[in-house]
Amino acid sequence: MNLIENLKWRYATKAYNNIKVTEEKVDQILEAINLSASSCGLQSYRIFVVSNPEIQKKLGADSYNGQISSCSHLLVFAALTDMSPTYIDDYMTMTEKQRGLDAGALSGFRNGLHSYFSTINAEQKAHWAAKQAYIALGTALIAAAELKVDATPIEGFNAANIDAVLGLKEKGLHSTVILALGYRDSEKDYMAATKKVRLPIDEMITKVY
Repeated sequence: MNLIENLKWRYATKAYNNIKVTEEKVDQILEAINLSASSCGLQSYRIFVVSNPEIQKKLGADSYNGQISSCSHLLVFAALTDMSPTYIDDYMTMTEKQRGLDAGALSGFRNGLHSYFSTINAEQKAHWAAKQAYIALGTALIAAAELKVDATPIEGFNAANIDAVLGLKEKGLHSTVILALGYRDSEKDYMAATKKVRLPIDEMITKVY
């Protein structure tokens, strides 16, 4: 199988069976997320991995998406609420150390980030951070398909409930999107045998030379 065939295979799974995804495969998906692109490389989100059925049930309260409680593992993408100067400084320091640079070598980049984030309000900062989490979600979906792990990206959830259950507000985070992982129950999932529908490639894509 190759990448394109695996992407043809994947779909937003509606019903999961009871087979657990191995921790090895979950860890590979998480590493792919950690390697995902993000604006300025700031990784303005964190991932919470939930595989406790009781906690999953609490997280799924007030949601019509049963996959939250029935999947093998639930990934909660939680974006930073504030892109603070301290966070930026700490990230630049880490970058300098990992790249073997002198302290302060990235001061120009750091100051540019401080300047940008000082010009936008709290709501805009939270929205900016949330958009980066969606890039990571896309990476997770591709990684799961490559590993033949079914996945369901979900926006239909009670964000206030998830934030409360996981204590996200106290951590300076807010839930943005969630991803269920597991294996499809082909007998119960009406979408399992349904043909994937996409626009013709020449209608979707315009090549400009």
